[in-house]
Amino acid sequence: MADLSLHQLRSPNGSNKKQRETLRSLGLGRIGATATKPDDPSIRGAIAAVRHLVEVRE
Repeated sequence: MADLSLHQLRSPNGSNKKQRETLRSLGLGRIGATATKPDDPSIRGAIAAVRHLVEVRE
């Protein structure tokens, strides 16, 4: 499987605790942070929960 490149675009301020924890589990936390994760269903689900805060590049 290919890897996904995640880039945080927006601040988690104002989002709920679960969304902030999801960002941390993806290896993000600050605006401009990037992380590379494998493309699997669990990662896709986490991305879907915070899709308004991150940009995904395949």
